[in-house]
Amino acid sequence: MIVTVTMNPSIDISYPLASLNVDTVNRTDQVSKTAGGKGLNVTRVIHDLKGNVLATGVLGGYHGAFIADELKHAGIKQKFTEIKEESRDSIAILHEGNQTEILEAGPTVSYEEQQNFLENFKELIKKAKIVTISGSLAKGLPSNFYQTLVQLTEEQSAKVLVDTSGERLHQVLAGKQKPFLIKPNLEELSTLLRHSFSIDRLEEVQEELIQPIFAGIEWIIVSLGKAGALAKHKDCFYRVTLPTIKAVNPVGSGDATVAGFAYGLSQEMDEIELLKFCMATGMANAQEGQTGHVSPVNIQSHIEKITVKKIE
Repeated sequence: MIVTVTMNPSIDISYPLASLNVDTVNRTDQVSKTAGGKGLNVTRVIHDLKGNVLATGVLGGYHGAFIADELKHAGIKQKFTEIKEESRDSIAILHEGNQTEILEAGPTVSYEEQQNFLENFKELIKKAKIVTISGSLAKGLPSNFYQTLVQLTEEQSAKVLVDTSGERLHQVLAGKQKPFLIKPNLEELSTLLRHSFSIDRLEEVQEELIQPIFAGIEWIIVSLGKAGALAKHKDCFYRVTLPTIKAVNPVGSGDATVAGFAYGLSQEMDEIELLKFCMATGMANAQEGQTGHVSPVNIQSHIEKITVKKIE
């Protein structure tokens, strides 16, 4: 089973506009409201792939009830810890090929609620083969909370995939127990290492990824957006190049990439198959109107056009 963790879920609201007009009224009759947060995007994509997945995290208030109901109607297994404060909204405005986001900070999780979640999590991971941890932390949770989850998961011999950034990622890397995979984009890596990177000088990225801070992490996938990815598996580096596609809604494509990797790992794909599959899954998400959904037909079509080259 794959367990997905979302510690700051949201109702994701998407507004597609022909153009965004500032300081005036913008109207649209096209609005999408879905159970969101990076971890739930991962969940839905794994579900689309027919993977055995269960969602966990914290939910509160009327928004939390909406999210739980959406997952139930989709047939997705879930076991969340209830909190007193209201879960958040996240708004994405899609306009003129751009994506403008308005993200609420979300609820504050009390110490007691945190402990309740950890007890729930300990039980769930006893049955898990893979755990994904994605996105931000709700207020009240310590910055090293994900490191705690990584340690608990490692104790159960499950593989943990972490997709987060900033201080949360720094704390994960500083811990004794390391995740199986991290997936920063180039900007997040630059922030983490306090070094400016360019897509035109990927050899500099390679040099940084062999630093001691990354020791013990089996997979590092550095997302390069439309340009693909630079991946490190153990001591080997790979350059992944993607075909050009027409994106409908790119929101959640990074989450879909994590979902594709988790599913591929559960199917025991080899390293080249894994890279092609997870990147194709991210691309397939961008072709869907709804965030966190993929068509297996599109995935297969993309796999045939993705190139993975080992860097000698």
